[in-house]
Amino acid sequence: MFNVRFHGRGGQGAVSAAMMLSVAAFDEGHHAQAFPTFGSERTGAPVVAFCRISDEPIRGHEPVDVPDALVVQDPTLVHQVRLFEGVHPDAFVVVNTGRPLADLGLAELVDRALPGRWVSVAGTELARERLGRPLPNTALLGAFAALTGVVGLDGVVGAIRQRFDGETAEANVAVATAAFQTVAALRCGEQVRSA
Repeated sequence: MFNVRFHGRGGQGAVSAAMMLSVAAFDEGHHAQAFPTFGSERTGAPVVAFCRISDEPIRGHEPVDVPDALVVQDPTLVHQVRLFEGVHPDAFVVVNTGRPLADLGLAELVDRALPGRWVSVAGTELARERLGRPLPNTALLGAFAALTGVVGLDGVVGAIRQRFDGETAEANVAVATAAFQTVAALRCGEQVRSA
């Protein structure tokens, strides 16, 4: 089973991202579940959502304490909540920022992780450019697909098109694709440097 935890703020689409990831996994032939947990239920409040992906039926419904992947939709949460609790060195981490992870005070955590497991992507900027709104969730799904390979870009695109219609769907597809290509290029560069 592959466990994913999303951290964001209300209104950024963390719950929708978890749901779309589960749809992408299901459409690719996996079992999947997604569900949120949040407190005050207001825009801007911290939100946590979870997704599980497996080749076997999923029976548990408890929160993900030890994620195989962590998606951070809002970098302002880095020092406000316990984002990295339960994250092991072999976990994948996607952080929504155009800044180097060291600038966020994460250099020590990145250094302890397996190489190539942490990536930053400017999801909010990509969304602003293509959607006209700062909603990074589909960008981060594209980045997640490129980083982990757990689902493919086609699965993410299909899930986006099931969630949204018309121009909104296609703008979100463009955002996810751009993020996927950015992370894929970074990963390709890492493989070339390490070869």
